[in-house]
Amino acid sequence: MACILGVSAYYHDSAACLVRDGEIVAAAQEERFTRKKHDPGFPHRAIDYCLREGGIRFGDITHLVFYDKPLVKFERLLETYLAFAPAGLQSFLAAMPVWMKEKLLLKTLLRDEFLKHGEGMAKSDLPQLLFSEHHESHAASAFFASPYDSAVVLCMDGVGEWATTSAWQGQGNTLTPLWEIPFPHSLGLLYSAFTYYTGFKVNSGEYKVMGLAPYGEPKYVKAIYEHLIDVKPDGTFRLNMEYFNYCTGLTMTSRKFDHVFGGPPRTPEAKLGQREMDLARSVQEVTEEVMLRLARTLHRETGVENLCLAGGVALNCVGNGRILREGPHKGLWIQPAAGDAGGALGAALSVWHQFEGKPRVSDGKRDKMKGTYLGPAFTNAEIEEFLRAKDAPYIRLDDAALAEQVAKDLAAEKVVGWLQGRMEFGPRSLGGRSILGDARSTKMQSVMNLKIKYRESFRPFAPSVLRERVADYFDLHSDSPYMLIVAPVNEKRRCPKTIAQKDLWGIDLLNVQRSDIPSVTHLDYSARVQTVHEETNPRYHSLLKAFEAQTGYAVLVNTSFNVRGEPIVHTPEDAYRCFMRTEMDVLVLENCVLYKTDQKPLEGDSDWKNEFELD
Repeated sequence: MACILGVSAYYHDSAACLVRDGEIVAAAQEERFTRKKHDPGFPHRAIDYCLREGGIRFGDITHLVFYDKPLVKFERLLETYLAFAPAGLQSFLAAMPVWMKEKLLLKTLLRDEFLKHGEGMAKSDLPQLLFSEHHESHAASAFFASPYDSAVVLCMDGVGEWATTSAWQGQGNTLTPLWEIPFPHSLGLLYSAFTYYTGFKVNSGEYKVMGLAPYGEPKYVKAIYEHLIDVKPDGTFRLNMEYFNYCTGLTMTSRKFDHVFGGPPRTPEAKLGQREMDLARSVQEVTEEVMLRLARTLHRETGVENLCLAGGVALNCVGNGRILREGPHKGLWIQPAAGDAGGALGAALSVWHQFEGKPRVSDGKRDKMKGTYLGPAFTNAEIEEFLRAKDAPYIRLDDAALAEQVAKDLAAEKVVGWLQGRMEFGPRSLGGRSILGDARSTKMQSVMNLKIKYRESFRPFAPSVLRERVADYFDLHSDSPYMLIVAPVNEKRRCPKTIAQKDLWGIDLLNVQRSDIPSVTHLDYSARVQTVHEETNPRYHSLLKAFEAQTGYAVLVNTSFNVRGEPIVHTPEDAYRCFMRTEMDVLVLENCVLYKTDQKPLEGDSDWKNEFELD
């Protein structure tokens, strides 16, 4: 029996994954355990969980694998500083002590960290430690976990060792590199530069830029093409580094960037203006165009009909939706943990299929991710023990009664915290750790943003819809189980604009009702769709069925179970604390239901702002 432990760490979103004889047994991000969002530290807790879930000890592991090659990354760092010298001395002096102390000795450091799980093992007893390339880990996470026997893979992110964009061809159990675009020319870093410039946090706030884009006009697209990026017809590109500062400085953009776009970056938490909305719309359009051109080029060059995506840019679900609708590929599959966390998974799968040469079986329909429900679960007995210790009033219902009652609460416009089954792997809540609401409500988006999530009012919410009903609501005729595709809301469900509404623009459009499912319909009549499948999440599927039976609608609002700056909840205790700190009405922990009106105030510090750094 081969037990492969994959790890990603030391940049952001560290994670661990256990693959046993080719099966993905468990995977989780360290942030869910430490409660530190995007935690980059060595994933000790995630490893402990993977071992528990697999029912094995560390000594049973046959291969250890790290998701990138630090020495190659160090080579890129040195060459970059030399290329831009003498600029960047401050950044160089800040980075070098860390690299000299830790990163160059990473193999030794990793062995020391792994040994903490080894129950008295000597270093010589450790399993073989392997290193995968960063983009190879991304590509493996996309192709080997996909339902396809043959596919091309497009990886797009900030930067790995050298590659920022890479193309691969997958066939059976092999991945062959086709071409790559090297640092510093990066679509991910271009998007991150605008994330920084519009006042959001890099490697965290990119999805805010995507959500802000529909409020703006593409006023700066021409300026981006003229000054920042040269895009060829095949989608390959080069950035003009005079406008960026990430190679030599401690910021993303330069003063020349400020000059082109009318001033300095927005101060974080300052009021959003029309400029920020227009900038978001402009960089989003450029990003989508590059993504679409690259996808078309891959199809033209290879003739392969299936496309897989990974890397942080693959979380741009608006761009993914355009590839699905306008691209030439017949099949599209996106790794749900597309960022660095998924590198742990890809590295482990790469060892099984490429290093060990083991075959893989694909039916063209079902992927290997198990709905991405790969994290910890909790029993009703564990939950009731916790609730009794908290002296928290609750009722316990069987499955059928639970679905009926929660559907009734949702139909009454109550906001429900929902923890059931195994925790999701990746950045999306998919019905395992979710906050739910009624998509028909005209006030739900505002209530959830301002009173539950405590975040910016413009932020959109996603719909969960029964897979068998998706075409009744959205112009989408394929699976979207991982909430990674934006699709148009059906024409028949849209509300035409009044004459008065046509004169509105920007944030004033927020409260205009656009469809009969207004809480999940964005300004451009689109929605980030999650299709819910009975075989991967039967309880969530049954809740949607019960809601449809009561209301005639098979759609719910689904957002991640957390407040702003907090990782998605992991345990019943995390969920209870978040429930009590917000204006959620109902909390469902497996078969246990709690109502806010029955609860006593939370003891001690009840202000989440003292605990979590705003993202």
